[in-house]
This record gives sequence, structure tokens and C-alpha cells, in this order.
Amino acid sequence: MKESEIGDLTCSLARSLSLIGDAWTLLIVRELFLGTRRYDDFIAVTGMAPKLLSARLKKLEAAGLVKRVLYMDKPKRYEYRLTRMGVELHPVMVTITQWGNRWRKPRGEKTPPLQFRHKTCGHVAEAALICSCCGEGFNPQEIEPIQSTAFLAERESMKSELHRKRAEPEYADTSDVNGEG
Repeated sequence: MKESEIGDLTCSLARSLSLIGDAWTLLIVRELFLGTRRYDDFIAVTGMAPKLLSARLKKLEAAGLVKRVLYMDKPKRYEYRLTRMGVELHPVMVTITQWGNRWRKPRGEKTPPLQFRHKTCGHVAEAALICSCCGEGFNPQEIEPIQSTAFLAERESMKSELHRKRAEPEYADTSDVNGEG
């Protein structure tokens, strides 16, 4: 499968990753949450090449995650803002940031580079998963995935296709480079 085909899969995680799954896109979204709005500011704070930034912003705009807003008429200048779809990425961004603060912190750094303060109480906030029905927190052992019929069928079809290909004489399995199975 080509990376460009991931967005056509049944899985909502796969489809989401086809839009927001690369580092540059997540850095743009981070910056939008931090208040960056203008093209040159995105370049300055992310280090992105202009052509790459332009392509990512166009992709995010076409998908409905960001919108361009005119802020100067002559010459025409636009800034970028999150749509409702983009704002709904907030818990994802907080969770990824928390994970990075714990597992990817630069050596010797005592204070995480980015945290989130709850304005109401003034404390650093931590994202927590809770059941939307009972309000209880949970961990991976306390939940189970529910896969749709379409998703299950797609996964089985992909497995069958791989087995069919492996049965063909011209198929070369390069996944086992050490001669181990």
C-alpha cells in the first residue's frame, strides 16, 4: 500500500493520520494553538521551507481544519485560524505534548518546554481519559476495541491479499533480512 492510500482505508485512525500524521503538520497545529497566525511567523518558529509550509496549509485548508482570514486588503494578506475541526484536536495535542514531556525531554532539562495551565485553578493541567458515560478514568486494560463489520472485513481482505501474494513464486519477502521467521 502506498502512503497516499491510507486516507482511503475504513479505519478512522488511518484516515486521520493521512491528514495530520506528519511532524510538520502537527507543528503547524501546535503553532495555531499557541497563537501563530501569519505565514512568515510559521516559517520563523517551525523552520519549515516556504514551499512545504504552503503545501501543508493548503492541505489543511482543503480538509477544513484551518481557514484563511483576510487581515490586510492592500496588498492582500491572510492569516490562518483553526476551524471547529481543528480546535477538536486540542486533546490530541495536549496528550502528545504530555507524552513528549515525559519520554522525549532533552537531557538535563528540568522544566518541560511546553505545559498547559488551567486558567480556572492556575495549576498545570494533565489530560486524562474518562468514560463519557460513568465519568471513571480508565487504562488500556480496562477498555476493549469495537471494530465495525466494514473494518473487520477490510483487515481480513488485506491479510488474505498478503497471503495470496506470498504464495506467488515471484514474491520476494524482504521483511526477514536476517533469515529468521
